[in-house]
Amino acid sequence: MFIKRLGYFMVGLSIGIVFLTFFLKKKADETGVSFCYLPNCRVLKDMRSKPIEYADRISEMLENQELDSLAVTYFLTEGDIDFSSSDTKSKPCKTYFIEGELALKEVTMEVRNCPNKVTIIGLQ
Repeated sequence: MFIKRLGYFMVGLSIGIVFLTFFLKKKADETGVSFCYLPNCRVLKDMRSKPIEYADRISEMLENQELDSLAVTYFLTEGDIDFSSSDTKSKPCKTYFIEGELALKEVTMEVRNCPNKVTIIGLQ
């Protein structure tokens, strides 16, 4: 008897998960909503929502076309934050190290996340 009920439960759960996945995916595609539950995604989404400023060294790299603003956007969208190296406890601005690829090399971008702006400090 228990096995039969468990089977019905699993079938219903499977149908519900498939329906919910289809429904949420369609809704996210239409409205542009993204669901960020993991810390990496939440921090990057927070950074993308603020105005971006560049340190002097990064501004020079942008002017000399050594770095492109699309690369910065890529880091803030697809990058991986190294939380063990980052200073997440400082107030008011937290410093994060975002790892990603730039011109087929692994690069780490240092970013200072303040309450009202994001400053790109440097590349390593």
